[in-house]
Amino acid sequence: MKNRTYNIKALLIATILSVFMIVLVFYGSRELQNFDAALITYLFGTVFAFFGIIYRYTVWLQRPPTWIYFKRSICFLFTGKVFSHFWFASKETIENIAFQKFIYPRGKYRWMAHFMIAVGCTSAFLITIPLTFGWIHFTMAPNSISVYEAHFFGFKIMDFDLDSIMAFLTFHALNWSSYMVILGSGYYLRRRLTNPGLIATQSFEGDLLPLILLITISVTGLGLTYSYQFMKGLAFEFLAVLHAVTVIMFLIWIPFGKFFHIIQRPMQIAAHIYHRVGRQQGMAVCEHTGEEFTTNLHVKDLKMLTKQLGFDFDREDGSSHLDLSPEGKRARLAQAHLRARQEGGNLFG
Repeated sequence: MKNRTYNIKALLIATILSVFMIVLVFYGSRELQNFDAALITYLFGTVFAFFGIIYRYTVWLQRPPTWIYFKRSICFLFTGKVFSHFWFASKETIENIAFQKFIYPRGKYRWMAHFMIAVGCTSAFLITIPLTFGWIHFTMAPNSISVYEAHFFGFKIMDFDLDSIMAFLTFHALNWSSYMVILGSGYYLRRRLTNPGLIATQSFEGDLLPLILLITISVTGLGLTYSYQFMKGLAFEFLAVLHAVTVIMFLIWIPFGKFFHIIQRPMQIAAHIYHRVGRQQGMAVCEHTGEEFTTNLHVKDLKMLTKQLGFDFDREDGSSHLDLSPEGKRARLAQAHLRARQEGGNLFG
């Protein structure tokens, strides 16, 4: 019997949710009345990316360590001090997801570049996905040639004059996103091409290709704007095809490459909740060093997890090697080596 190379549960969940998303596209665009057929390739790329993301995320959640973090954090979030946990989660989301605070200790300029990439990509997704799905569309107001109406799921939400500031900001929103992505990605690309340490450890597909894709998508997107505004449509079709190819490559790459960390990042908030509650419940003290090294909750879950995976670290006296800190483990290992050498009569052999 051949071993399966795919996960049945993840495949089923990804398929169901992808079908559900297609249903939302159909009805959200008023049975495709508001769907732009020119965006069909982007829709296929988005559906494929969504399927791949759900599949890989489900497989990732099924890993025992990840599942423990996820399960415990969800339980903590909705039990006990619920408002305190929600306030903490909201604060962490604003600081580490919205403002990318976790990058700042690595350097001010690195944080700024990462922040621009994050904001640029997030805003671009928030704009392009509803447009691609037909959830947002614009029409001329009745009996007017200078007023545009914006519709969401077929319902009018606002209108604005074509020569207004609102129109300028709305129709150029993706340009602002592109500028931010280009600046942020350009900074990191320069580092990866000039820093000896990064050059020695990086790979093309894992480190350079993501940046090149982001820059190419942004540049070709801006090229479309410049083509129809300043070049009378020169090379517009070529730029449109090139832009579509790079966007679809980016979408396909999300579930399989470095971009997947974008999807994983919110789980960092769950880990922070887990550690916060663990600290409140009490810290574990290493029996060798006499110092606190992690939470009792973490040690308890680690003991349970290792036994599930077939590893038994219990000792004859009923304690566990997992009750030791990393320093304590290294010290006990060194002591065991010393005793073995002493019993063998050769300290240096």
